[in-house]
Amino acid sequence: MPRTTDQPPIAGPDDTTGPTGPAGTTGTAATPDTSGTAATPDTAATAATPDTAATPATREVELLIGGMTCASCAARVEKKLNRMDGVTATVNFATEKAKVSCPAGIEVADLIATVERTGYTAEEPAPPEPEPAPQEAPEAGAPGAGAPEDPELASYRHRFTVSALLAAPVVLLSMIPALQFDNWQWLALTLASPVVVWGALPFHRAAFTNARHGAATMDTLVSLGTLAAFAWSLWALFFGDAGMPGMRHDFEFTVARVDGASQIYLEVASGVVAFILLGRYLEARSKRRAGAALRALMQLGAKDVAVLRDGREVRVPVDRLAVGDRFVVRPGEKIATDGTVVEGASAVDAAMLTGESVPVDVTVGDAVTGATVNAGGRLVVEATRVGADTQLARMAKLVEDAQNGKAEVQRLADRISAVFVPAVIVLAVATFGAWLGVTDDTVAAFTAAVAVLIIACPCALGLATPTALMVGTGRGAQLGILIKGPEVLESTRRVDTVVLDKTGTVTTGRMTLQRVYAAAGVDEERVLRLAGAVEHASEHPVARAVALGAEERLGRLPEVEGFQNVPGRGVRGRVEGHDVVVGRLAEHTAALPTELVRAREEAERDGRTAVVVGWDGAARGVVAVADAVKETSAEAVRELRALGLTPVLLTGDNRAVAQAVGRAVGIDRVIAEVLPEEKVEAVRRLQREGRCVAMVGDGVNDAAALATADLGLAMGTGTDAAIEAGDLTLVRGDLRVAADAIRLSRKTLGTIKGNLVWAFGYNVAALPLAAAGLLNPMIAGAAMAFSSVFVVTNSLRLRTFR
Repeated sequence: MPRTTDQPPIAGPDDTTGPTGPAGTTGTAATPDTSGTAATPDTAATAATPDTAATPATREVELLIGGMTCASCAARVEKKLNRMDGVTATVNFATEKAKVSCPAGIEVADLIATVERTGYTAEEPAPPEPEPAPQEAPEAGAPGAGAPEDPELASYRHRFTVSALLAAPVVLLSMIPALQFDNWQWLALTLASPVVVWGALPFHRAAFTNARHGAATMDTLVSLGTLAAFAWSLWALFFGDAGMPGMRHDFEFTVARVDGASQIYLEVASGVVAFILLGRYLEARSKRRAGAALRALMQLGAKDVAVLRDGREVRVPVDRLAVGDRFVVRPGEKIATDGTVVEGASAVDAAMLTGESVPVDVTVGDAVTGATVNAGGRLVVEATRVGADTQLARMAKLVEDAQNGKAEVQRLADRISAVFVPAVIVLAVATFGAWLGVTDDTVAAFTAAVAVLIIACPCALGLATPTALMVGTGRGAQLGILIKGPEVLESTRRVDTVVLDKTGTVTTGRMTLQRVYAAAGVDEERVLRLAGAVEHASEHPVARAVALGAEERLGRLPEVEGFQNVPGRGVRGRVEGHDVVVGRLAEHTAALPTELVRAREEAERDGRTAVVVGWDGAARGVVAVADAVKETSAEAVRELRALGLTPVLLTGDNRAVAQAVGRAVGIDRVIAEVLPEEKVEAVRRLQREGRCVAMVGDGVNDAAALATADLGLAMGTGTDAAIEAGDLTLVRGDLRVAADAIRLSRKTLGTIKGNLVWAFGYNVAALPLAAAGLLNPMIAGAAMAFSSVFVVTNSLRLRTFR
């Protein structure tokens, strides 16, 4: 059955069924066999058929598209699909997927047939595979670990390696007369032939496919140029004078006609192929990472769960959970799915999903979210949502929709070649016909026509993007910046607003001791020593912050006796002969003195968590902890403003905390208390205001927003889901690197555009000379070689970026 959805992308809280989710489960198909209500294999697929639901006006279908080699291919497929009645399609070249919205009456086979008539392949996604056993699952930090290498990537790398090794001596022999020995040209032919025939096979195949459908792309120009140069070389070697022993290549830089029968262009044919293969390999490697965000998201979930069956714990795979099942979550374990606590109390670390820096205390009746971590006591949870309905699965859907909906920036070279390639072909044919008609000299006519093709052969175009990208990304890596691909760079030029996640981006992402307040007549060090001693026995993150802060300031802490944890209210114990209580318990030992009331209000006003400390029946102090602002964040915000960007702070944390952080770093606009879905909407709202938005984040809760933004910058110290969803990765986790990343990206983009202008400019200037017979093919090859040297030299200037 086709992959269809008949509901909004994000299921509502009360929904119990949904489309096939990233984990390969649905709300109805996840019921275990023992319940007697397990859905049949067709249940999910037929849930929206006329038998069980009203026929929808439209439906969504996902197709995998094969055979695309450039962004113009994706545009052609999209254009053909959109010509069908009632069909709206978006084709993503990076993910090689088509998202199609079509009337219910259109069959998937009709969509596939339309794509195939365009010259490409299409198929429905394969059914999701079962989750691997827990011990075999790849680590969350290594998406796709253990998976076989992508065949396309391996093919391009293999072809480039072999072609480069074979083409290098051909180029050296052809361009340096001192290296030319007797019959060197036959060695060059032997080395160049596999490169032109086998190395360039993907280009020849794509050019043939495009020609069958009346289209031309860069593949067409590469194929024509290399084949023309190779064919002329064969003619000159076997039927002209180029095959004679003692033949030498002499550079004639005068604009004059020469005998083309003594010239070969094997270095042009083989060199172009090697350079273009390098560009395609880099492109394929970038595409390989496009789907990793979804894999990283789903790796966060638990793989198995301890379900209660007749009072006993039974370990089962998480996809066997059903709504209503009760399961056990021990300290340190991930909560398997969304549910409600029915037994126990604990603190739940939800920062990975919500951005909330302070773990949330939960007790009976409170809702918990799948993939969050139980940081405290034992919990028994009743499942309320499973499979595709969980918050984690819905976030994965958000990321997928954002990636597929992001418009692919077509390469500048492909856009120009849409007109340039046909024009060059027409000009070459016209040149041949005109010379043949005027001079009746076939050799002269063919020489001029080949000169037209060779001078237009895109050697410099093949180098323009990959060389600048390699130098720019290499320099970026030294500065802690990873640029995922050339399509990312376009966005950096237009960005005018930068949205900053708070937790882990502007702040450290972990609770630290900020300040100690003492009541009148009480020493602050004593408050901290006694509080730290009791909190040292607790695993609660706030308690750990107090204990670690006390150890750093005071050294070794005294021992605690009779430690007791009161869930949701604090801890107590006996230290140095005093009965010490820390937390909300201390509020009830006695009325808080006025100075402590003011201290707590001040701490909360500054966005800090206030913990009351008391002993011997009286409240003695207040300890404030908070997610500390990074030392470099304020400077980073100033640098971003200097680039013309307006900073906005976006967080799932409470408003008081967010506003305090905003004041500390100099950000005026603060958007707080937002869920992951609302983060996406906040970015879209800024885009609707006409802003071009960059997003900087580090958590799973930021992944969808990173993918939705015009430019996503992921902190390398964050989660894999955020890193893979971002366009740029800031390895060092220093927010100042975000400004460096944008400046480097803009510089790299400018270099690429300069390269492309030169690459096309020399073509446009030389084409009239070639058509007039004033530029022989050898000079054309030399000019092309010089243009390549210029492009490489221009790109190397990026190494000096500071």
